Amino acid sequence: MAPARCPCRALLPALAIALLGLAAAAGPRQTPALELAQELAEELWSAGLPGDLPELEPECRSLLGAFAEGSAALTGCLGRRARPVRLCQGCHGHYRRLLAQYGSIVRAVGNSSESHNCAKSILTSDRLQVVVTLSEFFNETWEAANCANCLKNNSEGLSNSTEEFLDLFNKSLTCFEHNLQGQGIDLSPNNYTEVCKNCNETYTKLNDLYNHLQRMNRQGGESAHSAHLCIDVEDAMNITRKLWSRTFNCSLPCSDTVPVIAVSSFILFLPIVFYLSSFLHSKQKKRILILPKRIQSNANLVNIQEKYS
Repeated sequence: MAPARCPCRALLPALAIALLGLAAAAGPRQTPALELAQELAEELWSAGLPGDLPELEPECRSLLGAFAEGSAALTGCLGRRARPVRLCQGCHGHYRRLLAQYGSIVRAVGNSSESHNCAKSILTSDRLQVVVTLSEFFNETWEAANCANCLKNNSEGLSNSTEEFLDLFNKSLTCFEHNLQGQGIDLSPNNYTEVCKNCNETYTKLNDLYNHLQRMNRQGGESAHSAHLCIDVEDAMNITRKLWSRTFNCSLPCSDTVPVIAVSSFILFLPIVFYLSSFLHSKQKKRILILPKRIQSNANLVNIQEKYS
C-alpha cells in the first residue's frame, strides 16, 4: 500500500508565492525581508513539487525551446513563400534545422540518473503530443511539395538542373516584361506579336528543359524520387505557360509536323502504289485448252490385235 502523501506538500508552492507577495508589498525599503522571502521560496521549491507535476530538466527545456523557435521560423517561411510558391528554395534551411532539433529531442537523455528521458517527457507524456504533431505536419507538407526533387541528395541546396531551370524562368519573365514595355502603352490586348517573336527562343528552351526534367524524374533522376517535380518548378512552369498561351496568345511550332506529314502521305499512297505495281508487273496468262486425243475406233483395235496374233 502506497504511503499517504502529506497534504502540507501541496501547500508549499502557495506558501512560497504568499511569502514573495508579502515581501513585495513591504516595499523596496525592507530589502532584508525580500531576500529572506526569496530564500524561503527557493528552499520550498527545492523541497520538490508533488510527484504528479514533474518539472523538465534544464537540458530538456532548452531542447524544447529550440524546437519551438525552429517551428515558428519554418511556419513563417512557409507562409511568406506560399504565393508564388517558393517553399523549397527559401525554406530548406529552416526545415533541415528543425529536423536536427527534433532528432536532438529524440536522442537526448537527462544528466541526472533520477531524471526522465527528454524524449519521453517532451514527446509522449500527454495525449495531445504537440511536438510530434508539429513534426508530422512539417514532414507531410515537405513531402507533398516534393522538395527533394529540387534539392541535392544531402538537401544542402538546389540541384544544378533546378538552378538552370530557374535561370531560364527568370530570363523568360524578363523577356516578357522588356517586350511589353517596348510595344508602348497603346498595346492591344490581343496583339503581343513582339513578345511571341522575341521570346520564342527563351520560352522554347524553358519548355524543353521542363519536359526533360519530367522524363528524368520518371526514370529516377537526381533525387531518386519518381513522383512529380517539386512544387517550385511546377508552379513556375504553370505561370509561364499561362502567360504564353492565354495572356499573350502565343504558340510553339510543332517540331514533329514534317515527319507526321511525310508518314501520313506515305501511308495514304500505299494502296495506289500497290495496285499500280500489280497492274504493271503481273502477266495475264491466256487460257490454253488442251484437247484430249480421240480414242481410236474399235475396228483399228481389231486389226492391231489380228496383226500380232
